[in-house]
Amino acid sequence: MGADLTRINANIPALQNVDILSRVSDQIATHQLRLATGKRINSAAEDPAGYMLSRGLESRRRGLQVALDNVSNAQNILDVAEGAYANIMDILQTLKEKATQAADGSLNSTQRTAIDGQVSALITEIDDIVNNTTFNDNTLIDGSFNTAFQTGEKGTEQLEVSLGAADSASLGIDSIDLTTANGASTAISTITTAIDNLAQKMRTLGEYKVRLQSKQSNLSVAITNTEAVRSTLEDADFAREQTEVMKLQILQQTSLTSLTQANAAPQLVLQMFR
Repeated sequence: MGADLTRINANIPALQNVDILSRVSDQIATHQLRLATGKRINSAAEDPAGYMLSRGLESRRRGLQVALDNVSNAQNILDVAEGAYANIMDILQTLKEKATQAADGSLNSTQRTAIDGQVSALITEIDDIVNNTTFNDNTLIDGSFNTAFQTGEKGTEQLEVSLGAADSASLGIDSIDLTTANGASTAISTITTAIDNLAQKMRTLGEYKVRLQSKQSNLSVAITNTEAVRSTLEDADFAREQTEVMKLQILQQTSLTSLTQANAAPQLVLQMFR
């Protein structure tokens, strides 16, 4: 719309420049806020759909991160249990050696009794290991540990873990008697069965660990990808934002110049009275 310079009560060009200057200043403030916070979206009003999506992605990332921490805790628990199983396996191997020694007909009863005492002490040590293998006050290898680890951000993403008992009674080695050759011969078979039994429990534990390692890898990738999408959607592009600020600052300066000129234009009316 054109402006009539002789009508000075309404300086339309000046009002137009004030409006432009105000809008440019608001845009500069928006871009400067993005540079200050590092985020392209600082409120839902800026991009309602983008804000909703970014919050959903942030929630997913945080859930995945907690799940990754859970997996690490689960691995620590299984490491403790595996170490205890390994110690018991070593003892079982020693027990088999002792039983094989006691089964030999060249030994007398005194010697077998001495070996039997050693074996009894080792069996007691197995039970001590079982009782002392705990994590957060939970005994791990007495047959009572049966839990579900939360391995994902969804309620259904869980890994059920049950650890087999490794105490002497469960392994069937608490009726062992090496005081006779026949008893020692029977003990060899009993201990061999216990070794196979414990090896099966350790295999099951190993399978749990393999699954946890897979989940750990998948969670790490999912966290990275989720954060990448959120960053693209929500985070500010500093080069672009700085370029926009520089452009708008030039427009701000030209708007100020135009406003000054528009305010000076009505002065021309005074020349009519000279």
